[in-house]
Amino acid sequence: MFSNVSMQTKILGLVTGLILLVSLLLTVFYAVMEYQRIEQETGEKGLRMAQVVAKMPSVRNAFDDANPEVILQPIATEVRILSGAEYVVIGNTESIRYAHPDPDKIGKKMVGGDNDRALVGGESYISEAVGSLGPAVRGKAPILDYDDRIVGVVSVGYMVEDTRSIIRERLGKIIALALLIIVIGMIGGIRLADSIRKDTMGLEPAEIASLYTERTAILSSVHEGIIAVDKAGEITMLNDSARRLLGLSEKQDIHRLDEVNPNPDARRFLRPDARLANEEAVINDRHVIVNALPVERDGQPAGAVFSFRDKTELKELVDTLSEVREYSEYLRAQTHEYTNKLYVLSGLMQLGKYNEAIELISDELDTARSQNRILFTQIQDPTVQAILMGKIGKASENKIRFTIDDNSGLGPLPGHIGIAQIVTILGNLLDNAMEEVRDADRKEVTFFATDIGREILFEVADSGGGLPEKNPDRLYEQGFSTKAADGRGYGLSLVRGAVDELGGYIEAHNSQEGGAVFTVFIPKQTGGVG
Repeated sequence: MFSNVSMQTKILGLVTGLILLVSLLLTVFYAVMEYQRIEQETGEKGLRMAQVVAKMPSVRNAFDDANPEVILQPIATEVRILSGAEYVVIGNTESIRYAHPDPDKIGKKMVGGDNDRALVGGESYISEAVGSLGPAVRGKAPILDYDDRIVGVVSVGYMVEDTRSIIRERLGKIIALALLIIVIGMIGGIRLADSIRKDTMGLEPAEIASLYTERTAILSSVHEGIIAVDKAGEITMLNDSARRLLGLSEKQDIHRLDEVNPNPDARRFLRPDARLANEEAVINDRHVIVNALPVERDGQPAGAVFSFRDKTELKELVDTLSEVREYSEYLRAQTHEYTNKLYVLSGLMQLGKYNEAIELISDELDTARSQNRILFTQIQDPTVQAILMGKIGKASENKIRFTIDDNSGLGPLPGHIGIAQIVTILGNLLDNAMEEVRDADRKEVTFFATDIGREILFEVADSGGGLPEKNPDRLYEQGFSTKAADGRGYGLSLVRGAVDELGGYIEAHNSQEGGAVFTVFIPKQTGGVG
C-alpha cells in the first residue's frame, strides 16, 4: 500500500515527520531543563530572602515580645511585597505561625512537615512541599537569638503553579516557532519533490526502477552494440554487444569514448555531438554500420547515443539476395541472348540457309553442353554453381567470353565456409575481372576451381591491363582503386577480409598473355593452412 504513495507525498511526509519529531524532542527537553532551572532559581531566591529575614534584628527581638505576631506580620508583609514571593511565613519552634499572608491562619500550625531540618538541625535549605496555599517551592532558614539558640523559622515560598505558568508562556513561543519551522519545512519539501520530479521527468521511483529493469533487459537482448555518452565524452552506458564489437572483455572497463580507440577514419564519427545515419566505419578491425543521435536536455546538448551493427550480418543478407539476383540475371541474359539467336535462326530458315542454321544450332549446343557439363558435373557446390550461372549471364550480356576451365573440379564446400563468404570472394573477383576487360580489345575471363589436396583453390584470370606496377601492395586497402571514380576500392578489401576469416590467403600476379590473375587458397579444415 505504501508503494502506491507518490514520491512528493513521501518526501513531504518524511520532512514534516522529522521536523515534528525534532521539534517535539527539543520542546520537551527545553521544558524540562527550563522548569528545573526556574525551580532552582526560585528556590535559591526564596532561601536568600528567608536567610535575610531570619537575621533581621527586629525579627529576632520580636520573639522576646509577648505578642510577636504584632511585630512580625508587618515585616513579613513588607518583605513579601518587595520580593515578589507568594508568601512569607514566620513560626516559632513549635511551628506556630506568627506571620502569614492570610491573617486568619496566624496562631495555627504550619503545614508541609518540612521544618525539622531548620528547627532541629539549624539548617537553611530549599524545600518543595504542599502548604496551606498549595504546592510551593520555598526557602527555609532558622531564626537564632543572640545566644545562637533556635527560636523560630522563616519560610519564603513561591507557588509551583506560577513556575509552570512561566514555562507555559515560554513554551507557547517555542511552539509557535516550531510551527513556523514546520511550515517552512513543508514548503521546502514540496519544492524538493518538484525539483526531483523535474530531474526524473515526472516519473515515480517505481516507474524509474521498472524502466531501468526493462532497459537492462532490452540492451542485453539486442544484437546491436549501443554506447551512450554525456557531452564530455564520458561513457554512461555500454551493452554486451558493444563490448563484443569493440573487443572488450567483461572485466575490462573504459570510461571515455576516445578510449574505444578506433582508426583515424572512424574517429571523426565518434564524438558526443555526432549525428550519423548508416555510416560505415572500421572499429577493432571490423566493418560496422554506425548510427548516432544527439541527446538534448532542456534544449541543451547532453551527449549522444551510438549504435553499431556488424556489417557481416547485413552482408549475409545482401549476399543471399545477390545469389538470387545472379539466378535472375542469368535467366534474363540467357533469355535475351537466345531470343536474338532465335531471330537469326528464323532468318536463316526463311532464306533457305538450312546448313548455316544447323551449324549455328550445333555450335550453340556444343557450347551449352560444355558449360553445363563443367558447371553441373565437375562443380558440385550449389552456391558456386549459382554464382557462376549469374556471371555467365552477365558476361553474355556484356559480350565477354567467360570460360570455366575444363580441368576444374569442386565438390561441396566444407561447413565452415559460409555462403556470404564465398559470395564475397568469387562475386567480387569475377566482377572486378569483367569490369577490367569491358573496354579491352580482347574480352576474356577464365575461372578455375579445384579441391585437390588440403586446400580449395579458386583462380580468376582476365585479359585486361594487368596489375599496376606502382603500389601493388595497396590493392587490398579499403578505398584504394586504379579507377578514377569515387566510391570504389572496396571489392578486394572485402575479398581479403573474407579470406582472412577463413584462414586462407590470396595471391595476385600478371599473366604472360596480359591481364591479371588472382588465386585464392582456403584450407579445407578450420585452424589455418596446414
